This record gives sequence, structure tokens and C-alpha cells, in this order.
Amino acid sequence: MTNLNGELFDSATLISNSNRSFLYGDGVFETVKIVHNKVLFLEEHYFRLVSSMRIVRMEIPMNFTMEYFNYQIIQTATTNNCSQSGKARITVFRNDGGLYFPTSNSTSFIIQTFPIENSSYLSNDSDYEVELYKDFFISNQLLSTIKTTNRIINVVGSIFAKENDFQNCLLLNNEKNVVEALNGNLFLVQDNKLITPSLSEGCINGIMRKQILKIATKIDNIEIIEGKISPFELQKADELFITNVIMGIQPITKYRKKEYSTILLKQLIQKINELIQ
Repeated sequence: MTNLNGELFDSATLISNSNRSFLYGDGVFETVKIVHNKVLFLEEHYFRLVSSMRIVRMEIPMNFTMEYFNYQIIQTATTNNCSQSGKARITVFRNDGGLYFPTSNSTSFIIQTFPIENSSYLSNDSDYEVELYKDFFISNQLLSTIKTTNRIINVVGSIFAKENDFQNCLLLNNEKNVVEALNGNLFLVQDNKLITPSLSEGCINGIMRKQILKIATKIDNIEIIEGKISPFELQKADELFITNVIMGIQPITKYRKKEYSTILLKQLIQKINELIQ
């Protein structure tokens, strides 16, 4: 069952051929993790979604409070038997009407929920090789930091990775700096420095990214840097990893001829699990 504006429906009946998210990518979304009937990092997800709606000039309904947001997610997950360990995608889109210029800024939302195997975050020790994706670039602007329903670079980059036997690709911005992975934020560890691209580089304002930056401040002898990462710096790093709220932290084991350790990464996973428990 899928939640449309607070009511549960058979998902096959929901989207019309005039839906603006389908026609123009005129929508934003959040993906959240649900553990034991609780949305992890609820406040951060809610405020990021509302902020994204404001950036793209969507109306925010008066009843769209954090409590309402949470209730609708948990209700949908419970109906679909995945409220103990699951994920939900919340897509907000401008209502039908108009061409590029919409006839209204009013919105609707859809919530879809899915079971996931692990409620805790695990350290994945399997081989995970990445490569740069250089066919298209991300603009380093505010719009790139939010999750819109136009993710075509991520789609074609994923196809490139699959065709070339990589587990993921790293995306570049117009200045040819490394911005993020196809499905999460990027972190680099070198000489007791934890480095991640700044939001001004065009990376997604990730929820797990925020948690990692908070937790790392409590680890001794770690300097945190938000800045620019050139492709050359990837091969000088001691560790590389990708973060998102569903998988947690994914270690990169190989980029070109360089292989990486996971010392700080494992500390961070332990502290994230302590936080959510």
C-alpha cells in the first residue's frame, strides 16, 4: 500500500500522466530509515524536506508538521509490515497543471515503504571498487544540494558503473573537483584528517553526512575539513568511504590501483550504532 496525502491506496492507481514530477522532475524527496517504529534522525529529515520545498518555491501545507510527517511514515510502514526494520521514500510534488510555469504551487505527497534486512549499520568488508564518472558534471550551486526527482546523472552514472564492473562512481563538479558518489556523500581520511566536500561544491546535504561530522568531533586527534577534493587526492588517501542514511557507511576498497584501510570507518560505525540504540 502507498500513502497519497494521508490515505492508503493500491500503488497502481496513484500517478496520472499529467503529474509534474513525471513530466518535469518537479518534485523533491527524502529517504528515511525506520527502526523499531521510529524514524531515525526525524528532525533532520523533516527540516531538510521543508527547506527543499522552500528552495523550489512549493507551498508547505499548514498541517505538514513534523508530527504529521512522522505519523504518516510510521502508519504506512506498519500497514506494509516494515516498521521494525524498513525504509520509506517521501516524494513531494507540485500539483498538476501548467507547462514549465505551474498553475499552482500547491503540493501532494506520496510515501512508499520497503522492508530492509538490517536495522543496525554494518561494516561491509566485500570488494568495492569505484571510478570517476566524467561524462556529465554537477553544478556547484544550492539546487544541487537538495534531493529533486531529477537524478538523471545518477541514473546514467549507475549504468556506466554496471557496464564497467564498478560498484559505484564518483561524481565531479564543473571545476573537476570530486563531489560525491552516485548514492551518497564522500569522505576521505588522510593523516588524521577527515575530509569531505563542502556544500558549496554541490554535494547533497546528507543526513548521515551531518551525523558523521558530529561524531568525528568526539574522536581524539581527528581534524575535520569541509572543502575541495581533487581527483589526485583520492590516491593519497588512507581511507575512502560513502555515507547515506540507509546503508550507513560503505567502505571503498579500491580506486584505480590504490587500496584503502577501514580503521576510522569502523570506529564511526560503532558510534553511529551506539547513537541510534
